[in-house]
Amino acid sequence: MAQRNIFITGGTGYIGKRLIPELLGRGHRVRALARQGSESKLAAGCEVVIGDPLKKESFAGQISPSDTFVQLVGVPKPSPTKGAQFRAVDLESIRASVPAAAAAGIAHFVYVSVAHPAPVMKDYIAVRAEGESLIRASGLRASILRPWYVLGPGHRWPYMLVPMYKLFELLPGTRETARRLGLVTLRQMLNALLYAIENPADGFQVIEPPQIKQR
Repeated sequence: MAQRNIFITGGTGYIGKRLIPELLGRGHRVRALARQGSESKLAAGCEVVIGDPLKKESFAGQISPSDTFVQLVGVPKPSPTKGAQFRAVDLESIRASVPAAAAAGIAHFVYVSVAHPAPVMKDYIAVRAEGESLIRASGLRASILRPWYVLGPGHRWPYMLVPMYKLFELLPGTRETARRLGLVTLRQMLNALLYAIENPADGFQVIEPPQIKQR
């Protein structure tokens, strides 16, 4: 397995704070972006880069010599009421990250998007879809992961929906939708991210819930 030199945004978040220790444990070099005063929230062992993920100029010059860029910035606990926050944080961060990564010569960009379409979260999906479009237009080799909901600590209420999903997957009329909007566990999501990072896409690949569950 080749060692990756990884630049990560959102490293103090729900997924990021769990992903970084696993990357370090597998021998990868990790440099994580954090705002001034938030350095202590990052996992021990990673290199800290001070900057603002919404302002390209604050971190663009510190991406090199990384070869992999992992974009995890996002509003915590997304809901249909947070449309303005999605545009102010999620969208502005990807607008900053993509050109910065391209200018730094990043070989592989990893982005956590969301499964779509799903009308109840149309604002969130619109923002993440725009993020995907920006990455595609940049020409960067990229892996796009599209979970719908990640089950794990603090994210347990959807477990009550699991039996319903199982039923819908058995019915021809709802099978495709149930699989596309399937729930994935935190462990499955971390495994899928590790696989994507260690096995860079040749071009632009999208990894949907059924593929996430296989990792």
